[in-house]
Amino acid sequence: MGQSMVRLSCAAALVVALALLSAAPANADDAAATFKSKCVMCHSADGSGSSPAGKAMNVPDLRAADTQKKSDADLTGIITNGKNKMPSYKGKLTDDDIKGLVSVIRGFGKK
Repeated sequence: MGQSMVRLSCAAALVVALALLSAAPANADDAAATFKSKCVMCHSADGSGSSPAGKAMNVPDLRAADTQKKSDADLTGIITNGKNKMPSYKGKLTDDDIKGLVSVIRGFGKK
């Protein structure tokens, strides 16, 4: 292979890598920002549900074993469709946003 082909192959690989990176789900900072703007008022910054609104509505502790044992699909469904007093975020958040929130919830179980 000549030098031109090697350069072309490297350029093609770079384009593919950039395309994959841009298609990646929202990063942790974006997910944390979404949690802060949409969830903290009830679930508290630490996921405990100890905010005044959280206590009033008896929201679940996101750090608790009961929450952490739920599957990602279950958590996604709850965020998407709502449950009890929790509103639905279907059409309000993207699938990537919701996936990011599930990862934030998983992070609470590791603390």
